[in-house]
Amino acid sequence: MALILIVDDDPTVLRMLSLVMQRDGHTVMQAEDGEVAMRLFSAQPADVIITDLLMPNKEGLELIAEAREISPAVGIIAYSGGGKMQPHEYLEFARGLGADKVFTKPVPITDLSLAVAELLGDSAKQV
Repeated sequence: MALILIVDDDPTVLRMLSLVMQRDGHTVMQAEDGEVAMRLFSAQPADVIITDLLMPNKEGLELIAEAREISPAVGIIAYSGGGKMQPHEYLEFARGLGADKVFTKPVPITDLSLAVAELLGDSAKQV
């Protein structure tokens, strides 16, 4: 199906989202922060990036901006539980930088799968 890059500094979330995307038939690359994600993405651009926004080394906002520069067509899904600001404020920034879809934590798995399918143009999975 598609190559999905999942980026989260929480290993449990990273594993869970990876399993969901693999269950949906996708190939998955994993990164624990935006820095690792950009190395992976530069070497092999993904079809969709799913990223947390608050991470060490390089945050999701930086990742979104850099990935969008390299590949304007990449689908980007961002999520956040907030931090110094409310989640919706981070997500507004993410949209402004080029995120196609945004979610607050916890991300509803069904909604995430549907968002990936929509970004890939897979109308059969859209509800």
